[in-house]
Amino acid sequence: MDKRIAESELIINSRGAVYHLDVRPDELAHTIITVGDPDRVPAVTKHFDKVEHKFQHREFVTHTGYIGNKRLSVVSTGIGTDNIDIVLNELDALVNIDFNTRLVKQELTSLQIIRLGTSGALQESIPVDSFVVSSHGLGLDNLMAYYTYENTSAEKQLLEAFRGQVTLQPGGANPCLLAAGESLQKHFTDGFHTGITVTCPGFYAPQGRVLRGPLSNPNLIDNLTSFSHEGHRITNFEMETSAIYGMGRVLGHQCLSISAIVANRIRKEFSKDGGAAVEALIKKGLDIIAKL
Repeated sequence: MDKRIAESELIINSRGAVYHLDVRPDELAHTIITVGDPDRVPAVTKHFDKVEHKFQHREFVTHTGYIGNKRLSVVSTGIGTDNIDIVLNELDALVNIDFNTRLVKQELTSLQIIRLGTSGALQESIPVDSFVVSSHGLGLDNLMAYYTYENTSAEKQLLEAFRGQVTLQPGGANPCLLAAGESLQKHFTDGFHTGITVTCPGFYAPQGRVLRGPLSNPNLIDNLTSFSHEGHRITNFEMETSAIYGMGRVLGHQCLSISAIVANRIRKEFSKDGGAAVEALIKKGLDIIAKL
């Protein structure tokens, strides 16, 4: 791609950093941990041997440092797939666009992007405080409708099975489904549940919660829980994974999402100490990530 990217399309601030993240290309590692909560960034980097950079702009906090000789960045995304659109595009720009010429580089870099988040289980057999690796992200938002990408034949078959078994409201989500990066997922097996993670465009009605607003699809959770196709089942839902997998597919990055289960929606249980569950996931995740 030889076309220069205009100032209005890629915003670079006065210190030469990408706009939302406020990070320069030399300040980003090529292995990146994403977290939702900005306060979770220092909860991760307190385990680093050295932190060389710290930045914050809006809800986006970035720390870059080392565990041994492994350079890592930790980036908070905030909540939702709209924020993932911002973060993944800007992470990609930092490694694959020359900020001086505003041209896409001839040689592209594929990042390793690993989400350490929280989630609610949709299977009775997955207890609170356990960990789930997302084999696939199934989006019930519409972010990926704005991008062009290719599904594998296996993804297409699984998505068709979902459409056949789970009824969605007419005019609502156009579901998408993408698999995790195999080169990352193979390292996270011992002590992890694995399954399809549904990504919802909200926390309340989109996840079947009723406060005062009535649900348009009151059977959604039951239908998600009962879905099954050739050994695949829906294990949990949250608000970011399908967008991470989708943007990874579009931009050529290896992505994986791992969640601490803080709620079991079938048992109606919530973790007695979600913070401890997240801390356990961080420690277990870093032990593996530092060796990648």
